[in-house]
Amino acid sequence: MKSQAIRADLLMLLAAAIWGFAFVAQREGMETMGPFLFNTARFFIGTVFLFPIVWYLSKKNKPQENKETSTKKLLFAGFIAGLFLFMASSFQQVGIQYTTAGKAGFITGLYIFFVPIIAIFFGQRTGSGTWLGAFIAVIGLYLLSINDDFSIARGDLLQLICAVFFAAHILVVGYVAKRMDPLKLSLIQYFVSGVLSLFIAVAIEVITWQMIVDTAIPLLYAGIMSIGVGYTLQVVAQQHAKSSHAAIILGLEGAFAVLGGWLILDENLSTRGLIGCALMLAGMFLSQLLPRLSFKKAN
Repeated sequence: MKSQAIRADLLMLLAAAIWGFAFVAQREGMETMGPFLFNTARFFIGTVFLFPIVWYLSKKNKPQENKETSTKKLLFAGFIAGLFLFMASSFQQVGIQYTTAGKAGFITGLYIFFVPIIAIFFGQRTGSGTWLGAFIAVIGLYLLSINDDFSIARGDLLQLICAVFFAAHILVVGYVAKRMDPLKLSLIQYFVSGVLSLFIAVAIEVITWQMIVDTAIPLLYAGIMSIGVGYTLQVVAQQHAKSSHAAIILGLEGAFAVLGGWLILDENLSTRGLIGCALMLAGMFLSQLLPRLSFKKAN
């Protein structure tokens, strides 16, 4: 059991690193194409990569008794999850044009405590740990993103909205994944997100084949590594890890985003920004570690 837990931790750490460096790929992709075309391509690449895995596992494994087998319900759930994923990834990809990869990674990571906060509106409650963590993280966000005139940078604001949608997406997936095959659900939501992104890209962006060629490396990384490999590692690892423990390790993607931005894009943060990142990371960790964190059903 201990070896399984260690293996799970290492797999989740690898997933966090893959996702963190994906912010670099997303930032680089904005040099040669529009955000919606980028999302279209990476979601379709992820779909193509994940499809044979889903097909193989569906042939190898028998359906579990507690999983819904209705194709209509699976498609509907996949569409709803894909709609939220589309909204979250759209705000993220548009916003990353106006901020750094490191800041985008840290601000996106705020979904960790947005999840229980949003859940309050659905009759659930959370413990004091989440509120303390949120308070500390807000101070960090202020140091990282708020200007002297108390305005927030456009890109950072879009990343903050993105974090809220990712939190909503996690709640949706957390509900339906208990009743349906999570890999099939993911395959459908990636395809839905790709189609919705394609509609917007065709409507408002310039699209050429040369853009795809020039952005091949960032697209392949964001599609295969971030969506295909990263998600698969997460699913495999969380079979042997508690959700709260997993959230802590996966939340390190923000730190890897800063590292990737520094190594590859020569991005640098001021001392104030580094302190802000540290406070945000501390707030996210506290929201998972302190007693009475996990939200319970209200009476």
